[in-house]
Amino acid sequence: MTMDASNYRRVPLGVVAPRDADDVAAALAVCRAHEVPVVPRGGGTSIAGQATGTGVVLDLTRHMRAITELDPEARTAVVQPGVVLDDLRAAAGAHGLTFGPDPSTHSRCTLGGMIGNNSCGLHSVAWGTTADNIHRLSVVGYGGEVRHIGQGWQGAPEGLRALVEGNLALLRTGFPELPRRISGYALDALLPENGVDLARAFCGSEGTLGVVSEATVRLVEAPRARALAVLGYAAEGAAAEAASALLPYGPLTVEGMAEDLVPAPERALLPRGSAWLFVETGGGSPGEARSRAEALVKAAQALDGVVVTDAAGQRALWRIREDASGTATRMPDGSEAWPGWEDCAVPPARLGAYLRDFRALLGRHGLRGTPYGHFGDGCIHVRIDFDLLSEDGVRRFRSYSEDQAELVVAHGGSLSGEHGDGQARAELLPKMYGDELVALFGRFKDVWDPAGGMNPGMLVHPARLDENLRFAVLPKDRVDVAFAYPHDGGDFSAAVRRCVGVAKCRTEAISGAAVMCPSFRATGDEQHSTRGRARLLHEMLAGEVVTDGWRSTEVRDALDLCLSCKGCRTDCPVGVDMATYKAEFLHHHYKGRLRPAAHYTMGRLPQWLRLVSRLRLARAANAAAGMRPPAALAKRLGGIAPERNIPRLATETFSSWWHRRVKEQGRDGRSVRDTLRGGQVGDGRGPQVGDGRPVRGGQQGPQVRDGQSAQEGRPAGGAGPTVVVWPDTFTNYLSPSVGQAAVRVLEAAGLRTVLPPAIVLPVPDEGDGEVARKGARAFGVRRRGVCCGLTYVSTGQLDRAREVMRGTLDLVAPLLTGGARVVVLEPSCAAALKSDLPELLPDDPRAAALASSVRTFAEAIEECAPHWQPPRVDRPAVGQTHCHQHAILGDAAERRLRERAGLTGELSGGCCGLAGNFGFERGHYEVSVACAEEQLLPSVRKATGAVEGAGAGDGGRAVVLADGYSCRTQLEQLAGQRARHLAEVLADGLPEGV
Repeated sequence: MTMDASNYRRVPLGVVAPRDADDVAAALAVCRAHEVPVVPRGGGTSIAGQATGTGVVLDLTRHMRAITELDPEARTAVVQPGVVLDDLRAAAGAHGLTFGPDPSTHSRCTLGGMIGNNSCGLHSVAWGTTADNIHRLSVVGYGGEVRHIGQGWQGAPEGLRALVEGNLALLRTGFPELPRRISGYALDALLPENGVDLARAFCGSEGTLGVVSEATVRLVEAPRARALAVLGYAAEGAAAEAASALLPYGPLTVEGMAEDLVPAPERALLPRGSAWLFVETGGGSPGEARSRAEALVKAAQALDGVVVTDAAGQRALWRIREDASGTATRMPDGSEAWPGWEDCAVPPARLGAYLRDFRALLGRHGLRGTPYGHFGDGCIHVRIDFDLLSEDGVRRFRSYSEDQAELVVAHGGSLSGEHGDGQARAELLPKMYGDELVALFGRFKDVWDPAGGMNPGMLVHPARLDENLRFAVLPKDRVDVAFAYPHDGGDFSAAVRRCVGVAKCRTEAISGAAVMCPSFRATGDEQHSTRGRARLLHEMLAGEVVTDGWRSTEVRDALDLCLSCKGCRTDCPVGVDMATYKAEFLHHHYKGRLRPAAHYTMGRLPQWLRLVSRLRLARAANAAAGMRPPAALAKRLGGIAPERNIPRLATETFSSWWHRRVKEQGRDGRSVRDTLRGGQVGDGRGPQVGDGRPVRGGQQGPQVRDGQSAQEGRPAGGAGPTVVVWPDTFTNYLSPSVGQAAVRVLEAAGLRTVLPPAIVLPVPDEGDGEVARKGARAFGVRRRGVCCGLTYVSTGQLDRAREVMRGTLDLVAPLLTGGARVVVLEPSCAAALKSDLPELLPDDPRAAALASSVRTFAEAIEECAPHWQPPRVDRPAVGQTHCHQHAILGDAAERRLRERAGLTGELSGGCCGLAGNFGFERGHYEVSVACAEEQLLPSVRKATGAVEGAGAGDGGRAVVLADGYSCRTQLEQLAGQRARHLAEVLADGLPEGV
């Protein structure tokens, strides 16, 4: 917890997770006795640095999460500080109510943090800030004393009333009037004409006065129906000037953003224009909400406008706006951008003029930013491409910040319009309030916290805005790494910096197809979130807290429960790819050292399965796996969880089936290269594959095995395009029925199918010795098929992964020159070929060529046989979209193919929890099961009417779909359900003999 979502880093002495208010009081009393400062912390999504500290951090998210009372008639709720906003909204929603403030981090921010920062959100034009919705607070002071505060002076610390009454004139004239004034302390809430609201004055105090242990909040009636009007304007300034004119129409929200924050594919969802306003209206019925939205569109004088009333369409549009908090962290050219001036605010009527001056100020300092935000409230979010790594860059950051503060004040604004001042802006408060009022802020804090132990350095006697920057501790030289990190300029440090702390990975309940972050949802522990792991990697690079670099056991343990699901690569707004970072870390951590047993067994699974197949030991292995003592011994030696059943091996591999089938059908002998290129094999150079580079033990390139190319390479099927069916390890050795079904369906669609050739490596020569030659024969290294390298990558054996990948490229290079489409049936293998392969071999053009050739089963059918009608299954489908499919490949083609086949229903999101080797490894079983129980297993049980322990089968009328071998295995082992690949389901619907 050295960092939050800001630019700052401070190392605490420790973290305490209190279970209740008594624990909070006891912790504060101990800290006061030892003069140790305290920082209360919620979700850690603050962007001004106020959630970091050098003393004890009170993590209020672990236990203090109860909604202790909800009164629908009084429209109030009593909550503990760790309650996540979405949980409160869900509970209130059952009564037609909601909590009005709703920042974009609503899925993980806590009520305590919202009170500390006086958070606002999208709907503040309708329902105000958090301070506007607080009725009463229970506050624990530094030392453990408890106060109950609301309206009036009851519960006020001694001396506060006299302080206020002695400075009435200053309090009446010192605060600008605007809806989003969050900066400083809200001392004007204590004026008699404002009702002397102590609870309101406490809101926004950033943990500097005390710790909220309980809050009574006000709820508002949620509109029964909502409509969303999206208005397009020619420019950002035009949208900003139009926003305040829409307020008299009573909208629930008026949000704005420009085209530089909208990814190109999503612009198709928006009306014509270069900047947009998102304006939501409510009503007692859908018709009333729509009518209000349509009236607003007519009055808006926009270039274009659209009204969306369906829930799915509104969610898709709101996601564009909510993800801006992450999207804004990268400029269009990929360079980094940072907070610091994330949320200043001006009177809404001045927003257009302010934005023009703001853009001009950026230009004068040679900076770029992408503003967006709460246009209806005059509050702008922006990330700016500060250089916070160099001394010159930090000096520019300070100079710009000083000028920016003066610009905001010149427009009558507030340095902070939502997230508070923290360390980013507190130093500049005199520019906004003047020295006299800022001095009064200091006296106000002293009344509440005379010992100065509550979050020192924030608001009062602040640290300099250019101190404690988290980037200052990072190494200046690049770290030598294995992956290319193409989106971060090859810089591992930049990849780690990608995590800006918005904490979407801490979301505890996901919706739709989202995946990230299953291990956090299973454990609730920050270190097992994507952000927590990124922060530990940051500390590893910094070398101050984590001092043993790549050998760090702290980082290893945090990464241990990462499932390598790759969900963060897509679901994280800034594209953190923790699966890649984990593989990189394991590569360095175990370099030259003994690895865990699972790395030698499951990490080298293709090698072992190839050996078992060559020695025809599948039946013997299956028999031993079914016997308790041998199975238990194998699991113990192999690092496999004792709760797991060892999967059965196929007695005939997919490749063998193909070989036999081609031989039985007596097809022509044209090779794969001939089929795809229409050329001749004999070019005078012999059967060279790839670039002909020498391989170990010989002086020539790898040779196509005699007869194998002519057998495995003969095309089968119709007269349509030829596709290469990839015999991945899981399909080939464990689930050949998937490959067989896919071949049947592809050929029924009129496509011609081939398999990549296998090769024979030269036998080690005399110089390698008899032992090497015998070993090569015994372990079957003389015959090699294609492999994506997935299991080597996931266990961090990256040198071996590159060796395997190069061998694969040697084999398939001739196919790539003919523009082959390579159909990969296992999603995790397809994802490895699409992403890991080119990122591990960035200088090999064949890697990029193979990656671009990869197609999923559904994509191949859609591209190569667009008019083919699949067999009608006409049954509901249940199951889970593979996490790698979601993250890397996308599932649009699969959705369309299912729809054409009459397979109805949506597949769940999340991760099955098995995730290749993860769920089989010793020590991971409980987390693996917890992940499966989150969405997959409940959805399957509900759809099939099955119960745990039910026998295999279809489980009722619903078809259980799982394209990934891991997902199918998890369903079989935990729910007794036989899940099938989409190819198998379609093959069952083909006529006999096809």
